[in-house]
Amino acid sequence: MAAFLEITITVDEADRPAAAAVYTKYREPFLNTIPGATSKQLLIRDEDVQILHGFTTADEAKAYLSSDLFTNDVVAGLSPLFKADPEIRIYQVA
Repeated sequence: MAAFLEITITVDEADRPAAAAVYTKYREPFLNTIPGATSKQLLIRDEDVQILHGFTTADEAKAYLSSDLFTNDVVAGLSPLFKADPEIRIYQVA
């Protein structure tokens, strides 16, 4: 079964290039080192930015949220840009 982790962040338009740089920097390490990782896309809307992560299972998606890559690198890089707390959702594919 497949699963998706969706993280929605609100950042100022001027900070979007910096947010995209964090995404780009950690995309390959995510795909190459996180167990069960299958994809990662950056989705941009006028009101927010979403990062959609693909996983083999929902448990792997949950585990990523406590990984060193997520907590020490991704969150550290993005948190100065947040205008609000991020929304984090995990979906299982039916």
